[in-house]
Amino acid sequence: MMSDLPSADSAVVTPIAPAFTCGLDATLKVISGKWKPLILYFLLRGPTRYGELKRAIRDVSDKVLIQQLKELEADGVLRRNDYKEIPPRVDYTLTGLGQSLARALEPLCQWGTDNMSEMQKIFAERDGWGRGVPDR
Repeated sequence: MMSDLPSADSAVVTPIAPAFTCGLDATLKVISGKWKPLILYFLLRGPTRYGELKRAIRDVSDKVLIQQLKELEADGVLRRNDYKEIPPRVDYTLTGLGQSLARALEPLCQWGTDNMSEMQKIFAERDGWGRGVPDR
């Protein structure tokens, strides 16, 4: 909420909760990690098995994916469902808290879709800066 922001003449930022300076701080603590927003995005579709997540989130290692799933579970955002079957069957679903967080990320996804080609050009140009590629 805008009322959570400090006023211009405020000298000190007062935390709104013991561990957070504002609502964005709380959100970023939950979604920090390169793959967490993508995990939330793919789980918004419904229960998803580990292998499906691994295929959907390209380039993530098993170690990192497992760690980030555990962190999201510990944060109350997703639920790991172990069906106690042989062969083992496990899937992941979003909790109510996780669904609301994933829906809050949807506008960011739309922004990325709307601006993808422009961002690709900008990143390609920016990546050229470090290689001594002259400006056009």
